Amino acid sequence: MAAPAVESFAVAALRSVMVRVRQAAERSGARAENVRVVAVSKTKPVSLLRDVYDAGHRCFGENYVQEFVEKAPQLPEDIDWHFVGHLQSNKAKTLLSAVPNLAMVEGVDNEKIANHLDRAVSSLGRNPLKVLVQVNTSGEVSKSGVEPTNCLELVKFVKSRCPNLEFSGLMTIGMPDYTSTPVNFQTLSNCRTEVCKALGINEEQCELSMGMSGDFEQAIEMGSTNVRIGSTIFGPRDYSKRQPN
Repeated sequence: MAAPAVESFAVAALRSVMVRVRQAAERSGARAENVRVVAVSKTKPVSLLRDVYDAGHRCFGENYVQEFVEKAPQLPEDIDWHFVGHLQSNKAKTLLSAVPNLAMVEGVDNEKIANHLDRAVSSLGRNPLKVLVQVNTSGEVSKSGVEPTNCLELVKFVKSRCPNLEFSGLMTIGMPDYTSTPVNFQTLSNCRTEVCKALGINEEQCELSMGMSGDFEQAIEMGSTNVRIGSTIFGPRDYSKRQPN
């Protein structure tokens, strides 16, 4: 009888998150429907994802390739899947082959992975893949992502050299304790301003993916259009079966 209680908690938690997203959007003058909630389900069983899916949610994210390719085929094809985090270039085609409904990769952090994703999309004959360029806004050596000063260069590479990728915006992962997230978020916003000015596009055409369980409301208030929420919806993680990417 314990499992249904956990599943009910996830659905109730999702509803609470959606209310908080709407309230944060209203505070910032944004439209709540323009903020995407990616339910990040790493380490969680398919049954729990199905419960959240049955409650009406359609956007899910995973961080580990092996877990991703095992889960995705067991779930409905109308899910918009996001891969979140650093992806090893030699696993790009494996991921794309196993998850034909992969909607976005968050994020591309170097030219090598951009090239591998571009070739994989081409060889599989699928529609162009949306990608976000990952920016290391916290300056942590342990974090993936291009330096803010090199962000525009990588964006230009994706747009000019990767015809099978669709540059959709920027993403960042803040400090683990969230103490510097306002700085992280502002840095990413500044990168967007620079990118959009250089490319001659409106900022509305460049997404900002920032904000997780502990700081998504502040992220929305600072312009995020894509928040990645895991433990607040699904509960604490079990990293005992963690797979490298």
